[in-house]
Amino acid sequence: MNERLLLRFASLGRSTVVLLTMASLTACAGLDFSRSSEPLVRPLTVSDALGQVDSTRDASLRLVITGLDEDSAGRPDRALASYQRAVRVDSTNPFAYLALARYHLEGGEFDEASAFLDQARALFANSQGLGGDVDVWGIGLRAGIDRARGRDDRADQRFEAARTLSPEIWADERLSPAELR
Repeated sequence: MNERLLLRFASLGRSTVVLLTMASLTACAGLDFSRSSEPLVRPLTVSDALGQVDSTRDASLRLVITGLDEDSAGRPDRALASYQRAVRVDSTNPFAYLALARYHLEGGEFDEASAFLDQARALFANSQGLGGDVDVWGIGLRAGIDRARGRDDRADQRFEAARTLSPEIWADERLSPAELR
Protein backbone atom coordinates (compact mmCIF):
# COMPACT_ATOMS: atom_id res chain seq x y z
CA MET A 1 0.00 0.00 0.00
CA ASN A 2 1.23 3.43 -0.65
CA GLU A 3 1.26 6.13 1.96
CA ARG A 4 -1.47 8.26 0.37
CA LEU A 5 -3.89 5.35 0.42
CA LEU A 6 -3.05 4.65 4.05
CA LEU A 7 -3.53 8.30 4.98
CA ARG A 8 -6.91 8.29 3.22
CA PHE A 9 -7.87 5.18 5.20
CA ALA A 10 -6.69 6.87 8.39
CA SER A 11 -9.04 9.77 7.80
CA LEU A 12 -11.95 7.32 7.80
CA GLY A 13 -11.21 6.32 11.35
CA ARG A 14 -9.38 3.30 12.60
CA SER A 15 -12.41 1.20 13.50
CA THR A 16 -13.97 1.73 10.07
CA VAL A 17 -10.76 0.75 8.29
CA VAL A 18 -10.22 -2.31 10.48
CA LEU A 19 -13.82 -3.40 9.99
CA LEU A 20 -13.69 -2.93 6.22
CA THR A 21 -10.33 -4.63 5.92
CA MET A 22 -11.35 -7.60 8.04
CA ALA A 23 -14.68 -7.95 6.24
CA SER A 24 -13.11 -7.86 2.80
CA LEU A 25 -10.36 -10.31 3.77
CA THR A 26 -12.85 -12.65 5.39
CA ALA A 27 -15.19 -12.51 2.41
CA CYS A 28 -12.43 -13.01 -0.13
CA ALA A 29 -10.44 -15.68 1.62
CA GLY A 30 -12.93 -17.24 3.99
CA LEU A 31 -10.67 -16.43 6.92
CA ASP A 32 -11.79 -16.27 10.54
CA PHE A 33 -10.22 -13.33 12.38
CA SER A 34 -12.56 -13.43 15.34
CA ARG A 35 -10.01 -15.16 17.59
CA SER A 36 -6.91 -13.48 16.23
CA SER A 37 -5.05 -10.88 18.24
CA GLU A 38 -2.34 -10.50 15.61
CA PRO A 39 -1.77 -7.08 14.04
CA LEU A 40 -3.09 -6.43 10.56
CA VAL A 41 0.48 -6.28 9.35
CA ARG A 42 3.42 -7.83 11.12
CA PRO A 43 6.20 -5.80 9.61
CA LEU A 44 9.42 -7.51 8.67
CA THR A 45 11.99 -6.92 11.39
CA VAL A 46 15.76 -6.89 11.08
CA SER A 47 15.96 -10.38 12.60
CA ASP A 48 13.29 -11.66 10.20
CA ALA A 49 15.30 -10.38 7.25
CA LEU A 50 18.31 -12.58 8.07
CA GLY A 51 18.82 -15.26 5.42
CA GLN A 52 16.69 -13.58 2.77
CA VAL A 53 19.35 -12.08 0.51
CA ASP A 54 23.00 -13.13 0.83
CA SER A 55 25.88 -13.39 3.29
CA THR A 56 26.88 -9.75 2.84
CA ARG A 57 23.37 -8.59 3.72
CA ASP A 58 23.33 -10.95 6.69
CA ALA A 59 26.61 -9.51 7.98
CA SER A 60 25.17 -6.02 7.65
CA LEU A 61 21.92 -7.06 9.36
CA ARG A 62 23.87 -8.55 12.27
CA LEU A 63 25.62 -5.21 12.70
CA VAL A 64 22.22 -3.48 12.74
CA ILE A 65 21.04 -5.94 15.41
CA THR A 66 24.17 -5.21 17.44
CA GLY A 67 23.44 -1.49 17.10
CA LEU A 68 19.84 -1.94 18.21
CA ASP A 69 21.05 -3.91 21.23
CA GLU A 70 23.54 -1.15 22.05
CA ASP A 71 20.75 1.42 21.69
CA SER A 72 18.55 -0.57 24.06
CA ALA A 73 21.42 -0.76 26.56
CA GLY A 74 21.84 3.02 26.54
CA ARG A 75 25.07 3.13 24.55
CA PRO A 76 24.16 5.42 21.65
CA ASP A 77 27.74 6.00 20.45
CA ARG A 78 28.29 2.28 20.05
CA ALA A 79 24.90 1.91 18.38
CA LEU A 80 25.74 4.61 15.84
CA ALA A 81 29.10 2.99 15.10
CA SER A 82 27.36 -0.35 14.42
CA TYR A 83 24.80 1.24 12.11
CA GLN A 84 27.54 3.03 10.18
CA ARG A 85 29.53 -0.22 9.84
CA ALA A 86 26.37 -1.93 8.58
CA VAL A 87 26.10 0.64 5.79
CA ARG A 88 29.77 0.17 4.90
CA VAL A 89 29.32 -3.60 4.70
CA ASP A 90 26.17 -3.35 2.54
CA SER A 91 25.18 0.07 1.30
CA THR A 92 21.96 -1.40 -0.13
CA ASN A 93 20.66 -2.68 3.22
CA PRO A 94 17.47 -0.69 3.85
CA PHE A 95 17.33 -1.76 7.49
CA ALA A 96 20.65 -0.05 8.19
CA TYR A 97 19.20 3.25 6.95
CA LEU A 98 15.96 2.62 8.81
CA ALA A 99 17.91 2.09 12.04
CA LEU A 100 19.85 5.29 11.37
CA ALA A 101 16.59 7.18 10.79
CA ARG A 102 15.19 5.86 14.08
CA TYR A 103 18.43 6.70 15.88
CA HIS A 104 18.54 10.29 14.58
CA LEU A 105 14.84 10.87 15.27
CA GLU A 106 15.36 9.77 18.88
CA GLY A 107 18.39 12.07 19.04
CA GLY A 108 16.45 15.09 17.81
CA GLU A 109 18.31 15.31 14.49
CA PHE A 110 15.27 15.54 12.24
CA ASP A 111 16.97 16.44 8.95
CA GLU A 112 19.28 13.44 9.28
CA ALA A 113 16.37 11.21 10.28
CA SER A 114 14.41 12.33 7.25
CA ALA A 115 17.31 11.77 4.85
CA PHE A 116 18.01 8.28 6.18
CA LEU A 117 14.32 7.44 6.10
CA ASP A 118 14.08 8.54 2.46
CA GLN A 119 17.05 6.30 1.62
CA ALA A 120 15.55 3.34 3.50
CA ARG A 121 12.19 3.70 1.78
CA ALA A 122 13.81 3.94 -1.65
CA LEU A 123 15.80 0.79 -0.97
CA PHE A 124 12.76 -1.05 0.36
CA ALA A 125 10.81 -0.06 -2.74
CA ASN A 126 13.53 -1.55 -4.95
CA SER A 127 14.03 -4.71 -2.88
CA GLN A 128 12.42 -7.83 -4.18
CA GLY A 129 10.65 -10.01 -1.68
CA LEU A 130 10.35 -7.38 1.06
CA GLY A 131 6.91 -6.16 0.05
CA GLY A 132 4.90 -3.17 1.12
CA ASP A 133 4.41 -4.35 4.70
CA VAL A 134 7.77 -2.85 5.67
CA ASP A 135 6.47 0.62 4.87
CA VAL A 136 4.68 0.68 8.23
CA TRP A 137 8.14 1.51 9.63
CA GLY A 138 8.47 4.43 7.22
CA ILE A 139 4.99 5.78 7.83
CA GLY A 140 5.46 5.73 11.59
CA LEU A 141 8.92 7.28 11.50
CA ARG A 142 7.73 10.00 9.11
CA ALA A 143 4.90 10.68 11.55
CA GLY A 144 7.45 10.98 14.35
CA ILE A 145 9.47 13.46 12.32
CA ASP A 146 6.30 15.45 11.60
CA ARG A 147 5.36 15.42 15.29
CA ALA A 148 8.82 16.60 16.31
CA ARG A 149 8.62 19.44 13.79
CA GLY A 150 5.22 20.57 15.07
CA ARG A 151 3.23 19.29 12.09
CA ASP A 152 0.64 17.68 14.32
CA ASP A 153 -2.14 17.26 11.75
CA ARG A 154 0.14 15.34 9.38
CA ALA A 155 1.62 13.39 12.29
CA ASP A 156 -1.85 12.42 13.54
CA GLN A 157 -2.85 11.14 10.09
CA ARG A 158 0.35 9.17 9.62
CA PHE A 159 0.32 7.72 13.12
CA GLU A 160 -3.28 6.67 12.62
CA ALA A 161 -2.29 4.88 9.40
CA ALA A 162 0.67 3.21 11.14
CA ARG A 163 -1.48 2.19 14.13
CA THR A 164 -4.08 0.76 11.80
CA LEU A 165 -1.43 -1.52 10.32
CA SER A 166 0.55 -2.31 13.49
CA PRO A 167 -1.14 -1.05 16.64
CA GLU A 168 1.22 -2.88 18.99
CA ILE A 169 4.20 -0.98 17.61
CA TRP A 170 2.81 2.50 17.05
CA ALA A 171 0.39 2.85 19.98
CA ASP A 172 3.01 4.91 21.83
CA GLU A 173 4.06 6.82 18.66
CA ARG A 174 7.63 5.60 19.10
CA LEU A 175 9.73 2.90 17.47
CA SER A 176 11.95 1.30 20.08
CA PRO A 177 15.12 -0.59 19.16
CA ALA A 178 13.51 -3.83 20.40
CA GLU A 179 10.50 -3.39 18.09
CA LEU A 180 12.72 -3.00 15.04
CA ARG A 181 15.07 -5.76 16.12
